[in-house]
Amino acid sequence: MTVTPLGATGVAGVIGGVDTHADTIHVGVLDSIGRELGDREFATTPAGYAAALAFVAAFGVVIALGVEGTSSYGAGIARAASAAGIEVREVIRPERSVRRMRGKSDPIDAYQAARAVLSGHAVAAPKDENIEALRALHKARRSAVKARTAAMNQIHQMLITAPAPVREKYRELKQKPLVSALAGCRPSTHEPTARAVLTALKALAKRHQFLTAQADELRQQIRDLARDANPHLMSLYGVGPTTAAQLLITAGGNPDRLRTEASFAALCGAAPVPASSGKATRHRLSRGGDRAANNALHTIAVVRMSSDPRTRSYVHAQRAKGRDDAEILRLLNRALAREVCKSLTRGLAAPGLGDLRPARQAKNITLRTAAKAMDTYPSKLARIELGTFPDYDLAQRYRDWLEAA
Repeated sequence: MTVTPLGATGVAGVIGGVDTHADTIHVGVLDSIGRELGDREFATTPAGYAAALAFVAAFGVVIALGVEGTSSYGAGIARAASAAGIEVREVIRPERSVRRMRGKSDPIDAYQAARAVLSGHAVAAPKDENIEALRALHKARRSAVKARTAAMNQIHQMLITAPAPVREKYRELKQKPLVSALAGCRPSTHEPTARAVLTALKALAKRHQFLTAQADELRQQIRDLARDANPHLMSLYGVGPTTAAQLLITAGGNPDRLRTEASFAALCGAAPVPASSGKATRHRLSRGGDRAANNALHTIAVVRMSSDPRTRSYVHAQRAKGRDDAEILRLLNRALAREVCKSLTRGLAAPGLGDLRPARQAKNITLRTAAKAMDTYPSKLARIELGTFPDYDLAQRYRDWLEAA
């Protein structure tokens, strides 16, 4: 470790940089003109974080702290610094080309994090820790859905090579009926080979049922958290609990991180990248950004293309201009990034739904009668009235009908 006494430099303000690992963090300190003041390693424990912050503060007033991986290994030190009133900046790990030129070590990376803050390259604030609850539920549900899909694929593949009596009995069943039938089957009534195959199929079917119930329960919790975090986002057409959760996770829970809607579009991989050279002026599709957020925008776009009248009219007009579906989806993703960014950063209020049920009951209209008039299902109107899975376009048409009834 190298340490330069504060009195020898006369520095009033310092900048810290943190290289993070699972068990340790390495802290480097620079003065306001980039001179290295000292570095030291600390444990990733509350006591270690406190000692690291005290180490940085010993050189002077801490201007800011640059931390690598604020959503992974650096989450602990970032939270401790924020709680101590220190401004934290999120630092991107150096590219391999930079590391080849400057070498790789914990002190080098720590000083590099501090220099990224000093030079103005690291300007992003870390994600709000409150978003971690939504991130945890979203990850758990995604893994449950993937495991459920794997179980169903195994069931289909196993039925292909199953003994003829087993294959013929279940081959016509699809998805839920197939899972229900296999989960309730009695393998002991069959001959040894069929018994073993049915035992495996029954185990997979029960696993599928368990994962389905788990995914549904997690989806309910995700919906509640996403609605509490941003009600307006959930009111946008085509935005469901999982897509809203992913967009909120990408935004980080603190909208001030999003400086412009163009930067948010780039973050989601929905912004065209300049690819001009010489006399050629063009843009190419971005392959970077958060691919999960890009997938969420793509899912919303596909939903709107299939059922939203305004989007369908837009798609028809673009096809008339000769654009293919891939190009239209890119345009929709960019427009959606603009719409989502406004919802995330402007604190917009979601349309109210609490007036629908009292208005219907005041006119003695049953759900069945209202659903028939709206050409939908009574259960869907009930969900809109309760606000569980609302369709805000249908809710507005429903409100207009109730006023005229």
